[in-house]
Amino acid sequence: MKDRMTPAGMAGHTQRGQCAKRMSILDAAADVFCRQGFAGASIDEIAAVACVSRQTIYNHYREKETLFVAVVEDVMNRANAMLFSVLSSFPEKADNLEDGLTEFAVRLNKNCICNHDGKFLRKLVQTEGERYPHLFESWRQQGPGKLTTALSALLARLAHKGVLVIDDFDVAARQFVALANADLQMMTLFGETPTDEELDKAARNAVRTFLKAYGRPADKAGRPPELAAIAG
Repeated sequence: MKDRMTPAGMAGHTQRGQCAKRMSILDAAADVFCRQGFAGASIDEIAAVACVSRQTIYNHYREKETLFVAVVEDVMNRANAMLFSVLSSFPEKADNLEDGLTEFAVRLNKNCICNHDGKFLRKLVQTEGERYPHLFESWRQQGPGKLTTALSALLARLAHKGVLVIDDFDVAARQFVALANADLQMMTLFGETPTDEELDKAARNAVRTFLKAYGRPADKAGRPPELAAIAG
């Protein structure tokens, strides 16, 4: 005897299918919007990439502008999730601070700035920011804005341990991010993806410059700041 799907089971199956179709459309639209921009993107091309009909897209999103907004929000959600995952790996120990901050800066660049979503958002800000200022203001506050706030709090913890000397944590946080990205700006501007070696070199240069500005110098006994802080 064949198993029969209950109405509840059928509804669940339909919902999963609709969810999968929506994700397929969003992924396809992100690809096309990134390559063509809003004006150049067509629903027909998005439908072809997503392997759905033109009418299916209109059934879900009504018009191209609604789809565009949904795509940007979807990418922002992924980018923010990755950002806070990286922030959770910020070094909390005072020992080996240069290495710890360098590894963090590499993760920040690789997973939040130089990755596909990071490139996508920067390109759309450049090409569509004037058309959708409120949409990208939301991204600025939720993405880079939250990064600065969270990073300033993390730097404050290190300063409390005595290994950093910082007067304004927000300024220091912005400077850390700017330094981490300084050697990679030209590459990312032209859509290039830096190698692991380039990421490590950029991060190392950034952290050494940052610690020259904010690191506590060695004490009179010649002990590095992390050991001096631990020893009191």
